[in-house]
Amino acid sequence: MRRKRPAPPSPLPQRQGIDPVRLRLPLDGHWSGVRAYLADRLPTVPAAQLDAMLAGGEIHDEHGPVPPDAPYRPGGHLWFHRELPPEVHVPFPVEVLYRDERLVVVDKPHFLATTPRGRHVTETALARLRHDLELPQLSPAHRLDRLTAGLALFVVQPAHRGPYQTLFRDRRVHKEYRAVARYRPALELPTTVRSHIVKERGIIAAHEVPDAEPNAESRIELLEHRGGLGHYRLLPATGRTHQLRLHMSGLGIPILGDPVYPVVRDEPAPDDFTDPLQLLASVLEFTDPLTGAPMRFRSRRRLSAWTDQPPGV
Repeated sequence: MRRKRPAPPSPLPQRQGIDPVRLRLPLDGHWSGVRAYLADRLPTVPAAQLDAMLAGGEIHDEHGPVPPDAPYRPGGHLWFHRELPPEVHVPFPVEVLYRDERLVVVDKPHFLATTPRGRHVTETALARLRHDLELPQLSPAHRLDRLTAGLALFVVQPAHRGPYQTLFRDRRVHKEYRAVARYRPALELPTTVRSHIVKERGIIAAHEVPDAEPNAESRIELLEHRGGLGHYRLLPATGRTHQLRLHMSGLGIPILGDPVYPVVRDEPAPDDFTDPLQLLASVLEFTDPLTGAPMRFRSRRRLSAWTDQPPGV
């Protein structure tokens, strides 16, 4: 079987840390020219905007800007930057804790997505880091929810991404989280929660399936309590979407600031940063798969609902 040839490198640089769109012209194309193909392929782009992009040299192929009358070349490639809608700026910095030729470890703030998705594109940790550190090939080694603050690991070169992603896939990374929730004296802790979690595409909340084989496991420990609140250490053995939030809610101690569990609340305004989820990815520890060196990182962030509590209350 003939191996698929890799796409040629983009002739356009990133813009605000975001790669240009790449289109491959179908081999069985019947279009009269590139303009006709783009009109079919991009029906939501107004004709006037498409013409302006071609006239302004904003659409490139392997040889440079594509003229408005360019013929259709089956199997060719096109690149251009899509017009992005305005995004609300997340007014908190991404702190770089560690950087070498392979890795970047950061302390991500609440409300900032890790990677582009949906309406969050340029206001993401990945886009910011690519731009600010001038590392256009930077990529995430794992996933951290937008509402969760704390440690996130990125890989500098694509060639190294596989070994670090495999660490997370094979559960060879020790992860610890901190959370603030109400204190329940009758709840016996520490405890280990196991359940079968399902997250359906397009539905914001995950749910647990009773009597199904567990696919998620979390250890919940109480570190201290005061003023009706508890400060918890969470140790996930697996990495299901919303796992810790769902398990805490199931114990009757939903994490403060959670807009989804136990009940989905109305989404706050995009510029409302007043009620962060009180969940922090606080520790990452692993053996570097390329050097064999022990690696341990600890977040410098603190959960406001706990640090704002007067001592001894």
